Formats: sequence, C-alpha cells, structure tokens
Amino acid sequence: MSRQVFLYDPPDRFVAGTVGLPGRRTFFLQASEGNRTTSVALEKAQVEALAERVDELLDEVVRRSGGKTAVPAVAPSDIADTDPLRTPVDEEFRVGTMALAWDGDAERLVVEAQALVELEADSDEEFAEAEERLLRDDENGPPMLRVLLSGGMARAFAKRALDVVNAGRPPCPLCNLPLDPEGHVCPRQNGYRRRL
Repeated sequence: MSRQVFLYDPPDRFVAGTVGLPGRRTFFLQASEGNRTTSVALEKAQVEALAERVDELLDEVVRRSGGKTAVPAVAPSDIADTDPLRTPVDEEFRVGTMALAWDGDAERLVVEAQALVELEADSDEEFAEAEERLLRDDENGPPMLRVLLSGGMARAFAKRALDVVNAGRPPCPLCNLPLDPEGHVCPRQNGYRRRL
C-alpha cells in the first residue's frame, strides 16, 4: 500500500484548534481546501513548538533577505482566523514527527506532519537506522499531512496556534502549574489545596 499524503498546495485555511474543555482539550492541526478537510491530532507541546519554530524560520528568512521578501514581520490582521475548527473533526492520524522547510523559489513555508509510528529495535543504533529508513520511505511510509503556506498565512497560523495554546487553564500565581476550576494541590503551599 502506498503512502497516504494529504497535500494542500496552498490550503484555503490552515489552523491549530482544540476540541474539549480546558484541561481536557485535544489539539488538532486542520487544513482545508474547498470541501476537503484534513484534521490530525497532536500534543499541546507540539503545537507550541511548531508555532515557535514557524516564527523563528520566518524571522530568519526576513533577516537573510535583508527585508526583501514577501514574508511580513508580524501576522497580518486582515487574514487572522479566529473561527472554530470545521466540524465534524475526524482525526486522520496522531502526529509523531513534524518538519519545516522554506521553499525560497516559491517563497512558501512547507509544513509536514507525519503519523506516529512505533518502532521496535534492540539497540539505539538499530532504532536510529529504522527511524531513518522510515523517514526516507516515500512509497510505504506513514501517512503525512503536507501544507504549503505563504509567509503571511504562516505568520497568521503561528499567532493563532500560540493563542490556542495560551487559552487553556490559567497558571497558579505561586507555582505556575495550571489551575483547575476546583483548585489544585500547589507544591509551593506544602500540598494544601489552593482555591480560585
């Protein structure tokens, strides 16, 4: 069976979003073009890391071009996307590996999210070899979402993704751990339950 690649070149929409209540949210990347939508699940930390790396890569593109690029320095407000995820949100796969690249000729960001795969190996060397073979296997590799974005759309994606990550439970002012509506056991309060 050949590898399944969900390609959006370019998408009408590419966003990070969540389903569920704070503290119990499931994070998704969702790409849409016309009536076609692909949603992939991932961890909150993956969304945050992706958004930060997108901004860092775009900053580097602007720096190296001396400002002579179509990449805006900040997310354009006219293309901000605050709408919820398209429903129904059907998970195609859970993301394991992500990659970013800049296509200098087309001036577009390439985002790849590959499905989580379990590898079995007897040693670290065997594991590294198996992982490398898997990443290079364009024919039989795991499913992948590949999205190509303009600089402005990439900035808008990163801003929204960071907003989504930060929209969860507020942090405890003492320990910085997330507060639940019913409070939490704060390590800075010697285990006493802290109420909101």
